[in-house]
Amino acid sequence: MHYCLHPWGNPAGCSLACTHLLGVRYVGYRRSSSTWGGVVVEITGFVEDGYGEIADAFRANWELGEEVGAGFSLVHDGKLVVDLTGGTADDSGRVYDAETLQLVFSSTKGVAAICLAMLVQAGRLDYEAPVSSIWPEFGAAGKADLPISWAISHRAGLASVDNPPPLEEVLAVTPIVEAIAAQAPLWEPDGSHGYHAITYGWIAAEILRRVTGIRMNDWLQTNVVEPLGVEFHMGLPESEHARVAPIRNSSSSIDPERFALMMSLIGPGTMGGRALSLDGRFSFAGENTFNRGDVWSSEIPGAAGITNARSLATIYAATVGEVGGVRLLDDATRELATTPVTSGPDKSLVMETKFGMGFMLPDGVVPFAGPRSFGHPGAGGSLGYADPDLGIGYGYVMNQMASGLLGDLRTTRLTEAVVNCVS
Repeated sequence: MHYCLHPWGNPAGCSLACTHLLGVRYVGYRRSSSTWGGVVVEITGFVEDGYGEIADAFRANWELGEEVGAGFSLVHDGKLVVDLTGGTADDSGRVYDAETLQLVFSSTKGVAAICLAMLVQAGRLDYEAPVSSIWPEFGAAGKADLPISWAISHRAGLASVDNPPPLEEVLAVTPIVEAIAAQAPLWEPDGSHGYHAITYGWIAAEILRRVTGIRMNDWLQTNVVEPLGVEFHMGLPESEHARVAPIRNSSSSIDPERFALMMSLIGPGTMGGRALSLDGRFSFAGENTFNRGDVWSSEIPGAAGITNARSLATIYAATVGEVGGVRLLDDATRELATTPVTSGPDKSLVMETKFGMGFMLPDGVVPFAGPRSFGHPGAGGSLGYADPDLGIGYGYVMNQMASGLLGDLRTTRLTEAVVNCVS
């Protein structure tokens, strides 16, 4: 059923009669094209009784002109209670619905961190072991004693590599993994940190491959995706490409002085610029590299996972409780994986950040729900996280990028509504 969410009844301008939804305080209708700037916006899904404020927040993102196509889902105490998609997926007007898939940039990192935590839980991986103990080549250039915990918490000094391979070779994976192993740290790994925007994923995936013998995407499908009945790809089959909503670059206008300051901090040649683009191999400007089919099909576990909101919320919910009889992490493993390892000034992002074993932790910037929330935002707005105190898994995906890297007003509104509904 397609509907726009409205809490008051049948407003003027409805093009379809309202339909009452069992157990939901919302009624469904489709507004006329004269509403919201002449664009018809359809929202599809359901909201359980008691969670209507979340639907209000989701709808508000369009009313305020900040959204094009998006999905939001919430799992509370193991039950999917909000599952919404809306807007358009591409310039053809294709509806953004439950079948739409979305590239979520660094929200992928949290799922990679879950995979590693599951290996720790199974006794197959020790966070404090040197990376070189399972990946000998990584020990080159003075990295022999660098522990896994540092490598996955952005302390390894490997935010980029000098002279990375051409993009086509990067997408083949093995050449960039070899380059990372051979790279000398870009700063002394002495406890300081800098966001490994893209390289994090290949480091995590190679650690998993050395332990299990298989690629991270294959391990993910067998151990996470199939048991939970969700969709999450770190290498999307070409047969599924037509379902992807391409990324739309940020439409926000930035004050020239602010833009100049931003470029001085994370522009070309800076540590942030190197990290975010892999020294220019990836670009958000013009023809966004992340809209290429060969990028969608490559394994880039730090920056190019493809999923939907329902799957993101379900995966995170299974780290703090059972979902359909499946639980991914026990309490002890979750506590270990979310204990702060890194905090303070970030050499890449030039702001304060905090990380556990691959998870981003509350730092006052990312719109998490509480002090024990853990997860990861993605460039432009996507966000997935869990909160053990609230018993939730949260997933938000979108195709319209905002200008921020660590969340924006859309997820802030949604998180505030979630807290109000579940507290």
